[in-house]
Amino acid sequence: MKLKYEMISADDHVQEHPEVWTSRLSKAKWGERIPQIARTSDGSEHWMVDGKPIALPGIAMAGAALADRARTLNRWDEVPPAIFSAPERLKAMDTDGVDYSVLYPSVGGLAGEIFGKLEDGDLELACVQAYNDWLIDEWASVSPRFVPQCLVPIWPMERTVAEIQRAVAKGHKGVIYPASPMELRAVPHINEPAYDPLWATCQELGVPLCFHAGGSAKIQMRPGDSFTPAVAAAFGGVIRSVSSVAVVANFLLSRVLDRFPKLKVVFAESSLGWGAYEIEYADYQSAADGLPSEGYALKPSELFQRQCYFTCWYDRRSLGVRKYLGSHNILWSSHFPLASSSWPNSRRQAELSFAGVSQEEKRLIQWENAAKLYSLK
Repeated sequence: MKLKYEMISADDHVQEHPEVWTSRLSKAKWGERIPQIARTSDGSEHWMVDGKPIALPGIAMAGAALADRARTLNRWDEVPPAIFSAPERLKAMDTDGVDYSVLYPSVGGLAGEIFGKLEDGDLELACVQAYNDWLIDEWASVSPRFVPQCLVPIWPMERTVAEIQRAVAKGHKGVIYPASPMELRAVPHINEPAYDPLWATCQELGVPLCFHAGGSAKIQMRPGDSFTPAVAAAFGGVIRSVSSVAVVANFLLSRVLDRFPKLKVVFAESSLGWGAYEIEYADYQSAADGLPSEGYALKPSELFQRQCYFTCWYDRRSLGVRKYLGSHNILWSSHFPLASSSWPNSRRQAELSFAGVSQEEKRLIQWENAAKLYSLK
């Protein structure tokens, strides 16, 4: 394929606008449980799901598009159109020099965990289906440069599989799932055979399964009560990516990858440096503990290089350890519109990051790996 900019951002976020669910779910059936924006007595606004406020910082994740990236927006009319409007997002992508944008949610949770917590399975299904249809209708239909990924009900598994099949048939190119669903509500541990239909369906349809960092709150240290909002935001951003340590280790050792050799798994917002350490250590520890004698035909590093992907965006020094991960296993992103995004200077940032990296590896990481993974043409 020929690209104008030769940059594919593999981890961006859409901001759902106020009518995504209110216009698609029955008010008579769901009432105030519908995801919607509510206003408080002081005039500020916040998102509500199932009648409860969610932990979205402000009304939208929009830091990259603000003069003050640390600013929290508390009213919808303050949100820049590039955050929630597909045509305006295309302009922002052109400003940054990005060809395609792989989309993750905001209100539904970075990894779909907000809807995954809902005890009412019918409401969960209604919410994810409305989101999936909206993403096709108002984003993917506007331009093929948007790469939609579906949310799914986390349980029961027959509903999960049915929604994957429905969404992929409509044009979704990836599946977003919380890496630790048993933290959200009473469902089996993710290593149980009950999840085999999930792995099998993604493998059969040729779509990656995407675990976004931050979806597993119980393995993240919470910021101190004394932290200012700015310090708390910085702390959360730092620990979010490395919170995937346990998630990656689980998939390297749980035999899911071994049993489903064509399944592709993305660990989004991972960054790179710690991953090299973990994979090297996983090889060492698995050999020390005798895993080859238990039927593990491949080392953890070999499983990773066959089936897994990390994402990078700010990385400079950590790109130096790419040989441990494999240049075919790294995806680049601008991380728009989060405050840590490289927008609107992604091309300059990439020049700094990829200094000393061969042109072949640069092409792989900046766009070729993502184009292949998401079957872009």
